[in-house]
Amino acid sequence: MFTRFFTQTRKFTQKMKEITSEVTSHVKSSSDPSSVTLAADLLLQGEVIALPTDTVYGLACNANNPRAIQKLYEIKGRDENKPVAICVDTISAVKRFGNADHLPDELLHQLLPGPVTLVLFKSEFLNNPFLNPGVSKIGIRIPKYSFIQEIAAKCDFPVALSSANRSSEKSSLNVGEFKNLWRELGAIFDGGQLGQDQQRAASTVIDVSEPGKFSVIRDGVAVKETIRLLEMYDIKELR
Repeated sequence: MFTRFFTQTRKFTQKMKEITSEVTSHVKSSSDPSSVTLAADLLLQGEVIALPTDTVYGLACNANNPRAIQKLYEIKGRDENKPVAICVDTISAVKRFGNADHLPDELLHQLLPGPVTLVLFKSEFLNNPFLNPGVSKIGIRIPKYSFIQEIAAKCDFPVALSSANRSSEKSSLNVGEFKNLWRELGAIFDGGQLGQDQQRAASTVIDVSEPGKFSVIRDGVAVKETIRLLEMYDIKELR
């Protein structure tokens, strides 16, 4: 009886070690020279990956891949009616995927890269029916973080980006805080601790889709500076 018990316990322990080893093998340092290429390849294959940004850890996938977007929502347990943003690497890419001709280039370069998401009307190049269905606008970011910028530069598609946590849970400042999601991800790219608990706020989200007007959707970490810059260009807040 005791022999059988110990045998079963040993098998269970071994199985748990195998599972832990399998999951841990998905974790890779973002500073590894091969990580950018690996991340871009996984996104191309339709995987959802976790990575560091200039604010909190994010989940990323190919924004123009219908199955990848569905998978992102499934992992987060997120209502499909709640929009996700996209990440690009240049101002010209912002203009490719969003209608931003009414915004001065000088302003765009002052806002981005940075912890700001600009909400614009979608362009024809965002053709995924599962990306914010029924919504004519899209949030676009250029994070001030070289790792994700380099990934976006390698991709010929926009990268969907959402915080690395289950819907309604707090955002993550290190990879251990979303360990419950690891097994569902193609890879986890570890950039270390991103800040302290009081700095957990995500990007500032500003709707600038209408010429001469803006509205704050989420305060985030840069709301005061963002408003100051917009008002410098005579863009007025809708109240």
